[in-house]
Amino acid sequence: MYVLFEGIDTCGKTTQIELVANSFKNVVVTKEPGGTAFGKHAREILLEDSLSSKRAELLLFLADRAEHYAQIVKPNKDKLIISDRGFLSGIGYALANGDFNFEHLVELNRFALEGHFPDLIVLFETNMKTLKERTGAEDKTLDGIERRGLEYLMRVQTDMKKSLERLDIPYLLVDATETIETIEKQIKKRIKEEL
Repeated sequence: MYVLFEGIDTCGKTTQIELVANSFKNVVVTKEPGGTAFGKHAREILLEDSLSSKRAELLLFLADRAEHYAQIVKPNKDKLIISDRGFLSGIGYALANGDFNFEHLVELNRFALEGHFPDLIVLFETNMKTLKERTGAEDKTLDGIERRGLEYLMRVQTDMKKSLERLDIPYLLVDATETIETIEKQIKKRIKEEL
């Protein structure tokens, strides 16, 4: 089973990935971008926000996705694969950046994933108040994407949710402002139902 944990920064994906991964056997934990050697290089370029072309940014995400699918997802089909982000983030960020068509983005991602979309998507939803609290509490340097602003990140979240509602893929919406324990129970229950 191939599961994506999706959501904008600080929504609690990483914490839940660790908790859920420890609760199941035969688990592969990965991420996009950065789950492969190529992905690590792609991630550096993307986080620098150094590309002037949004099409180049999209194509770099897609190249990483194709490599990630070939190296990580395809060879581990018999395991529970949990990915920190994936194609839904790709579509959400592309739509938030402007002049991209949803259907076209889905087809490009279908190509990158060799026609195999995830079996389940867990989308963490936060709100502006929580986002401000969590980004303000973190003592770190902002990467290029975070420097685009909190309103931009909320727009990405909205575009991810709208996209999810249009796709024919099982999903679970999680209120990221709930307690860690509550969220963990919801996700484990849903994964067990889908397995």
